[in-house]
Amino acid sequence: MSLVAGRGPFGSDPAGWFTPPVPADVVFVEPHPRRVQAVRDGSPVIDTEDVLLVHRRGRPLSYAFPSAAVADLPAEPVAEAPGYVTVPWAAVDSWFEEGRQLVHYPPNPYHRVDCRPTTRGLRVSVGATTLVDTTETVIVFETSLAPRLYVAPAQVRMDLLRPTATTSYCNYKGHTTYWAVTLEDGTTVEDIAWSYDDPLPESLPIKGFLSFDAERVQMLAELPGGTGGDCGCPA
Repeated sequence: MSLVAGRGPFGSDPAGWFTPPVPADVVFVEPHPRRVQAVRDGSPVIDTEDVLLVHRRGRPLSYAFPSAAVADLPAEPVAEAPGYVTVPWAAVDSWFEEGRQLVHYPPNPYHRVDCRPTTRGLRVSVGATTLVDTTETVIVFETSLAPRLYVAPAQVRMDLLRPTATTSYCNYKGHTTYWAVTLEDGTTVEDIAWSYDDPLPESLPIKGFLSFDAERVQMLAELPGGTGGDCGCPA
């Protein structure tokens, strides 16, 4: 994900620049010394440590395997790695890397999540109702994404919030719980915030903390580079 997505070096809006410029069709292929398994109909159809990662602009990060390791699965040759092929993510029921089940894409070795306690201010309102007004926050720096502020439930008007049926999954943070707010006048706004109730180890400092969607609330967040509320959605 990280090299070719968002503000990554090969993404559509890179945060930095190359000197001299890198060709637009550059592809980065590297060994990935981890055990990768693919399961279909309850049985492994790929089980190998001979794995490459293929970073290609405009495409999700993908695994590449020796052609002999993919049995009868649909496969596409990797021109930059003779003898290796990629397999569509949806061609199997589930993927595992060293015992962790994956969703959507392989985890990227260059992706990092740093959760740091901070005194950056966060104020969140819906209409005339203030939900958060605190400087007791945690800032999350995640590769290729804008920094985000998370806040403990004790700093939130949780009496006005309820979990919704919406969910998502991040290979670096885990399963997401979304929250709706119901104001005293009966107005409800769905999915204004999310939290990770059982996060993966790299994101434990934000366990149970909430982050808010700047498009659904009025938000003032002290973020690097100035004050603003352009925070996006969880990866």
